Amino acid sequence: MRAVHTLGMRFPIDVAYCDDEVVVLRIVTLRPHRLDRPVRHARMVVEAEAGAFERWQLRVGDRLEVAGAGT
Repeated sequence: MRAVHTLGMRFPIDVAYCDDEVVVLRIVTLRPHRLDRPVRHARMVVEAEAGAFERWQLRVGDRLEVAGAGT
């Protein structure tokens, strides 16, 4: 996924673009009804409520880990 939009949304979101190693390439907060520019080498995104990444201290270069809920 190289680009994200908030068309039709009523609230802003934080978006972290990640590469295939789940390393954060770019972080942006998108207001409603916006289209962000494509991010080269992005393969996935993480979306959260606006302000979440600041609270989590998420930064470009961080490597994310995806953990399952368990069974």
